[in-house]
Amino acid sequence: MPFSRGGASRALFLATAGLSAAVGLLATAAPSPAQPAPSGATITADLTLDEQGVLQVSERVSVPDGGSFRMVLPLRLQITDDAERVFEVTDVHTEGAATANVADDQFTMESHPGESSFRYAIHNTVDEAPGTQVFHWLGVLNTDIASIDAALISPSFEMGIVDCKLGPPAAAKPCANVRVEPDGVLALQQTDLHKGDAIDLTMQIPPGTVPSNADVRDSGAAGPFSVTTPVLVAFGVLVLALVAVAVLVVLRRKRATADSDATQTIDPLLRDGDRVQFTSPDGVLPGAAGVLLDEQVDPVDIAATVVDLAVRRYIWVTPLSDKDWRITRVNAPDDQLRAYEKVVYETLLPEGTDTVTVAELRAPGRVLSDPVRTAMRQDAVEHGNFVDHRRVGVPVWLGGGLILVGIIVAIALALTSGHALVGVAIALGGVASLALPKFLPLRTTRGEHLCAQVRALQRGLEATRREQIPPVDQETVFSRGLPFMLIGGRVDNWIRGFRDMDPTADAQPGLYWFGGFERDRNLHRFAGHFPFFITALESAFTAAGDPHR
Repeated sequence: MPFSRGGASRALFLATAGLSAAVGLLATAAPSPAQPAPSGATITADLTLDEQGVLQVSERVSVPDGGSFRMVLPLRLQITDDAERVFEVTDVHTEGAATANVADDQFTMESHPGESSFRYAIHNTVDEAPGTQVFHWLGVLNTDIASIDAALISPSFEMGIVDCKLGPPAAAKPCANVRVEPDGVLALQQTDLHKGDAIDLTMQIPPGTVPSNADVRDSGAAGPFSVTTPVLVAFGVLVLALVAVAVLVVLRRKRATADSDATQTIDPLLRDGDRVQFTSPDGVLPGAAGVLLDEQVDPVDIAATVVDLAVRRYIWVTPLSDKDWRITRVNAPDDQLRAYEKVVYETLLPEGTDTVTVAELRAPGRVLSDPVRTAMRQDAVEHGNFVDHRRVGVPVWLGGGLILVGIIVAIALALTSGHALVGVAIALGGVASLALPKFLPLRTTRGEHLCAQVRALQRGLEATRREQIPPVDQETVFSRGLPFMLIGGRVDNWIRGFRDMDPTADAQPGLYWFGGFERDRNLHRFAGHFPFFITALESAFTAAGDPHR
């Protein structure tokens, strides 16, 4: 069975396979160990190292009567604990009572008594050493061999050091008859080889004589995706870049929310003589304001839009019970409505439908929120309050470019110098660039300014007292301010501040947009009923799996 002795400075040239071809290594013979060696097989081998670095072997085997011949050449040889040498055998031909095949990383030859011949080629046999190329035969005999007569021809007539050892692996001695002929042929003759003997032949040839094609696989060596110094530098740069991006995101977020702590207040009351009207900054609507505040469309933003449509006399809300309400068409959508408001209106009351109950809106299988959410986000983009992510910006171009460059660099380095993880680091930088817009505020500069004004309006609403408003205008101001307080989660306080308001002060019974309490002279019952309506309405516009459900 073959064994390895090569190190870093001596590469295997043939590693069992070449010598075995010439000397019948790993052969098994029929005679028992007690029989004399001369009764063994005789082998004559001609080996030629061609200009492509492929070893061409022609071997003639003579097996005596009653004997047999079997040779097994391993095509993978362990050199060190972490490295192995891999060979390839091709162009196999046999004559006489001989068979040969390659299977399971082994090359096996067999012959019965008589004359047989084998021809084959061994690849990956040439390795480099400092200032030379090395030819190294190594193998162990598995049978007694009567005689060996082998000759090796190389493209160079100049051969360097030849070292040949023969005998038991632990006590090998110099070969008796190995020489380099004047014509550059290496000749080896040996008789009386015994089962278990090892033969170790090393020969040097001038550098560049043949292409170096040895296939040495070192599992302990750094692979193309190993962590190396250039890789650590690349990932260090990536980490620094990610830290810088994180700082940028935090600063942008702080700037975007800085106005939430501001003390600016916008008075929602516009006075004209002894009358008062409600006003909002830049005419912003409650639903759009809710989207602007937290950069997402929540069910409460849609509910606030429904209430605002009622307040502006497009629909009418009537309680049917403590758990259901009827929504009735009053006025058709017109040019006074924004696009997203029309979507909300048509979601509630499609063409041909004049009334709908909240219970019907909440029926299983109905999905109301998706088109509304899309329309409300689009409204924020169209009015310049949100960044349009559908447009390809610098982060997308930069991210896509870095990913492409990273892939190319990783492949190129993996096939050449290694350090392929440098390319992975570049590609990860591209992924971070693509993801960056998702972490930055959606609001544009205009959107941030308007968002600050909405917060100032909410502070103004919280400071508003019913007593500041003439009785005739209290119902209108209360109704117009209600959806704005709804999106801020302060609707209970707003209703509580107006609960003693007389809704008949405008000469009309009850709230003009919400039925069921026409005989009341205050909002006490409305205050206890309205939150249930809002909860049911939000539920109708909450999609399955929605985090706000």
